[in-house]
Amino acid sequence: MPISLDQAPAEVMKLIAGCDAVLLPGSKADVNPEIYARPQHKKTAPADPKRHTLDELLLQDAYTMRKPILCICYGLQTLNVHRTGTLLQHIESAVNHEAGRKVPIAHKVEVDPGSKLAEIVTSGAKAPLSQQSSSPRLKPGASTDPPASVVIPASSFHDQTATDPVSNLGPSMEGPGFSRAETPATDSQALAPEGTGLVIPVNSSHHQSAEVVGDGLRVVARCPDDGIVEALEGTSPDHFVLAVQWHPERSVEDDEPSRAIFRALIEAARERNRKLAGKFESA
Repeated sequence: MPISLDQAPAEVMKLIAGCDAVLLPGSKADVNPEIYARPQHKKTAPADPKRHTLDELLLQDAYTMRKPILCICYGLQTLNVHRTGTLLQHIESAVNHEAGRKVPIAHKVEVDPGSKLAEIVTSGAKAPLSQQSSSPRLKPGASTDPPASVVIPASSFHDQTATDPVSNLGPSMEGPGFSRAETPATDSQALAPEGTGLVIPVNSSHHQSAEVVGDGLRVVARCPDDGIVEALEGTSPDHFVLAVQWHPERSVEDDEPSRAIFRALIEAARERNRKLAGKFESA
């Protein structure tokens, strides 16, 4: 369910009340560094206040109601700031993180083998061809549960592919109360040395990244060539929160791990619905 950036917050809250999950896509904007108490870098792009307001409403609702969250590129950055983290405002690296949509593989990413992300992408890569689909929509008959409804900021998904994965996701906010972190992630949050993790090729279209990691998040993937954070996930085992810095929606047509990321969001929403239904039935 796309939500327009021009809708009033009260209208947005009415729309998302019936949704089961949140997907925060990319944007050409950058998060306003004033929000995470940093001076603005000369290469920081203008902020998008409407998108920021909408993302805040969606994240507040998702954290309050424990709705699954998937964030892509700018979405990772706004999630990290929402959770009191900070951003590296411009990446200086020999790795071309700004390669763009015309470069299908920009660099590699090393994923923590013990992470939820690793479980998702390896299950997708190992799935038999008979179980793989050309879109992230779950195969007909794969589940008897009602379809999951995913809410998305509408006008910011500028990285749609020929077959828009957002429209195929399925038929169709713990906010205040903690202080901003002031120190970078500890060594315990870093990935294992290269060679012991899961290495995957990714596209790349960003010039910023997470720096200080926000509350309740952990680093689960980095670019092994320069250490740039490439994925975060939530630390709460009962709440699906996943954020990737690359664009899996660009590669859903020919990459099963990319499709697996979207399917994981849908399945997390369905699992939440099953649990809620069970509570109502037992009440």
